[in-house]
Amino acid sequence: MRTAKPHGWIILDKPLELGSTQAVGAVKRNLREAGLLGKGKNKLKVGHGGTLDPLATGVLPIALGEATKLCGRMLDASKIYEFTIGFGAETETLDIEGEVTEISSHRPTLAEIEAILPQFTGPIEQIPPKYSALKIDGKRAYDLARAGVDVEMKLRAVEIYSLAVCHPEPVSGSPGGLKQVQDDEPVEKITLSATVSKGTYIRSFARDIARALGTVGHVTMLRRTKAGPFSLKQAISLDKLNEIGKGADIKEYLLPLEAGLDDIPAFDLDPDQARMLRQGLTLDEQDLVGNPAVNGLFLATENEGSPVALAEIVDGTVKVVRGFNM
Repeated sequence: MRTAKPHGWIILDKPLELGSTQAVGAVKRNLREAGLLGKGKNKLKVGHGGTLDPLATGVLPIALGEATKLCGRMLDASKIYEFTIGFGAETETLDIEGEVTEISSHRPTLAEIEAILPQFTGPIEQIPPKYSALKIDGKRAYDLARAGVDVEMKLRAVEIYSLAVCHPEPVSGSPGGLKQVQDDEPVEKITLSATVSKGTYIRSFARDIARALGTVGHVTMLRRTKAGPFSLKQAISLDKLNEIGKGADIKEYLLPLEAGLDDIPAFDLDPDQARMLRQGLTLDEQDLVGNPAVNGLFLATENEGSPVALAEIVDGTVKVVRGFNM
């Protein structure tokens, strides 16, 4: 008896020190053990929707089967991060992994931090870390940096949609920053929450905030709490993931393909229209019963919800952007 291929999303709460590629490997291993991965031409495709550094934790969307066709959209989606800046030291990697390159005895006050945040909200420019996966002349920046090559990183435009203080940790405060911090009190660390556009480097963000406050700093904690439509509420631990390989029903952990498209409308097609889109043909917008009346992208479905294609209306014509073979 053939088992139907799973198409959809597993949202992993990625643990510390596990790379994104390793996380995808863990999903593949569990699918293989469950007899769901397949072989050869029938092997199920698996991909992730946005890299997380090994030192970061949190939401990592992993796409299975036809959902991998939406990984590009997930990479372009906005993200929410919580991150802690430790003041007083800047490192070569801008996080706890690198060697200290600069120190400062100055510690900003909570009031100074809150006052400066509006300067870092909205469209901004930042220089990515030298230790990043960006390619320079075909080579990864971190490979060049580790080889001792003087890497020149160029300014890039990003957007910070929101930025707020989560909690400060006073210089002489109790563990975890549980002590109430006064506005005029210097802080050793600050945890911020930021909603950011694609391409934003939180390590660069932390460096620039610290420097603007007259000191230096680096990221001591980074956690992604949301990626596109997916949040920690939908995420499962590595232990839960491993249950799939032990025989647990993957349906308990798998979100449908369309969960990655909750920001666009859906429109149900009749069988003939669905067949035409599957064949890569176009439709006239006026021929759609109950015209979706949308400009741009929509999810074309059949039989009240089964995905057919990610489609787009352009000048009154419905065109396939991504077809789904479910």
